[in-house]
Amino acid sequence: MTVDQTLSSRINLMRILLIGGIVFVHVPYDAQTSPFFTGAFGLFDWLRVFLGESLFRIGVPCLSAISGYLLFRRGYASFDYGKTLRTKATTVLTPFLLWNLGLLLAVLLIQSVSLGIGYFPDLWQASPRELLSQALALEGFPINLPLYFLRDLLVCILLSPILAYLVRRAPVATCVALFILAVLPGVTIGIVLKKSILFSFTFGMALALHGRDTRALDRYRLLGATGTLALAALLAIGLYSTGPQYPLWLDLARNILSILGALGVWLLSGMLIETRLGRTLAGTGSLSFWIFCGHYPLLVGLWMVWNRMAGDSNYPVFYLAAITATFVILFFTNHIIARLASATYRVLTGSRARDRRAAVLQADPGSKANETPAGAALRPQRGEA
Repeated sequence: MTVDQTLSSRINLMRILLIGGIVFVHVPYDAQTSPFFTGAFGLFDWLRVFLGESLFRIGVPCLSAISGYLLFRRGYASFDYGKTLRTKATTVLTPFLLWNLGLLLAVLLIQSVSLGIGYFPDLWQASPRELLSQALALEGFPINLPLYFLRDLLVCILLSPILAYLVRRAPVATCVALFILAVLPGVTIGIVLKKSILFSFTFGMALALHGRDTRALDRYRLLGATGTLALAALLAIGLYSTGPQYPLWLDLARNILSILGALGVWLLSGMLIETRLGRTLAGTGSLSFWIFCGHYPLLVGLWMVWNRMAGDSNYPVFYLAAITATFVILFFTNHIIARLASATYRVLTGSRARDRRAAVLQADPGSKANETPAGAALRPQRGEA
């Protein structure tokens, strides 16, 4: 199945947009004194719910679908399970271990002098089993919370031959069954920490294996993108009015939107990639992965400093300052480490580092670099997850 340069650029654009949105999901707050739903800060509180509890919950399912699609974009006959596992050991497993174990050691160190307790799990009081789970996410979420996505992605890759077998023979039944499991609140399946990842990854595989045209709905992109934003805003009104304990029907609606909203983001990318800003964002390369792995420890660290300096007062100032500081710090550290310690950077980003100029050329549909003979398959980007 051919993947042209415009499609590749749209995928890169979606990654940076969705991972940027995930940062909003993980901004910390004190549940006792500054919950989302008290209305103490008026419209600002609703905006937090809209961004963190509604709109950007689309991020992980959408990224999962991209991963499943890319894994089988060349078709089943070209799939090499052994080679895939070896590649993903570098591109997914190694970064997961380095970023998560690095944070685990840092937390152990600061908690040994009675800092960080209450912000991270109390590791010195944890049982060996709990500590192992924090380190490797075997039974629960890792200490670097967002990295559960990499953990579940690895599980999906391990299961990929079975999933491919199912979607090749019964794509509709397989996807419907996994979708129902994914959206039903309170239902666990044990294999993955987030059920939406298993469904979305499988759905992306199905699109690739059955040769579906990923741009077939582009003529509806304005309607799809605006509709998704409107539904997310409507959902946020319900969440804000009833939270933090949502009724079953609203929790179900949130789960459904988090999965189906990926279509709206995909259609939005079709419009944005035609703009200069969209092409620039699509050319940022491995920055998205750097932000994904590094944002959570940074946000919690900023929250610790803020509480020392200002307590829990004036939370909107912290919210805006923390998000801004996180993006700025990660942007510059990404650039600095990539230049000064390129070997280390490649390991930390799972060999996703690449020449930025080439990435920008790829993101520009009008570039000579994007002229591909009809029917020619692209060389895969190294380390695509």
